[in-house]
Amino acid sequence: MRHRRRTWIPGLLLISPSLILLAVFVYGLIGWTVNLSLQDRHNARPAKGYVGLDNYTKLFTSDINDRFVHSLKNLVVFTLVFMVGTIVLGLIWALLLERRAKAEGFWRTIYLFPMAVSFVASGVVWRWLMNTGQGDSAGGINAIFHGLGLNFLESPWWTDPDWGMAAMAVPAIWQLSGYVMALFLAGFRGIPEELREAAVVDGATTFQLYRQVLFPQLTPTILSALIITGHMSMKMFDLIMSVSGAQWLTEVPAVYVWQTLLTRDYAKAAAISVFLLLIVAVVVVPYLIHVNRSEKRS
Repeated sequence: MRHRRRTWIPGLLLISPSLILLAVFVYGLIGWTVNLSLQDRHNARPAKGYVGLDNYTKLFTSDINDRFVHSLKNLVVFTLVFMVGTIVLGLIWALLLERRAKAEGFWRTIYLFPMAVSFVASGVVWRWLMNTGQGDSAGGINAIFHGLGLNFLESPWWTDPDWGMAAMAVPAIWQLSGYVMALFLAGFRGIPEELREAAVVDGATTFQLYRQVLFPQLTPTILSALIITGHMSMKMFDLIMSVSGAQWLTEVPAVYVWQTLLTRDYAKAAAISVFLLLIVAVVVVPYLIHVNRSEKRS
């Protein structure tokens, strides 16, 4: 018994600072936010008492202009376009580099470079590129289309009532598709060379090699990419604020939380934050359980 204590006590003491910080600044603050979301505190004054789930139900039943539901719809559109765009572009770039392209290191650096740029700086540049002016007042990408005589391609971008959120995903796709490319490239490089050689010896064409041998091996990588990009999109705030600002057309829950805090409606902001946390948990927790079980089986 004493020997066992001597074994785990030094390790516990070593990680105790991290455990304390994690307990206070992560789980402690989550608990504080949940507690606040259950209170009747809608201004700077102290809470009058607990109202249960009333703050949550009001988000769907009595929110002005269904603002929260509107932000959720925007989030769904943004997430779908962002995930599809990053997965497709990341896979295409990984395929090109996986074929041992010349100057692979140079192209890999070019693809990964946008990750080094902050979302705020990227958003400022893309706000200019997606200038909403058209015709003679066009700027950014629209100015290029106008100069080339391709006026039919000009777009109002993020101010379009129908496609505004899809356009908002373009900067995010540009910035993070390189990260997804790195995931797929690592997946390709992790496939044993013997599988490729055996498929070639059996007479498989290049298309059959990828479709029947290589792509099935990338299933864990694709799942990881979907979870990571989905998680990132749900918390996207700085990029959206840098491009469009606090606009109704492009409002997502993260932006709504910030605007609600400005009005000192702390309970409502906490309720939105907890609901967003639950959405992220629904996406991430099953994946973590799956990975944990897979590691135990292996």
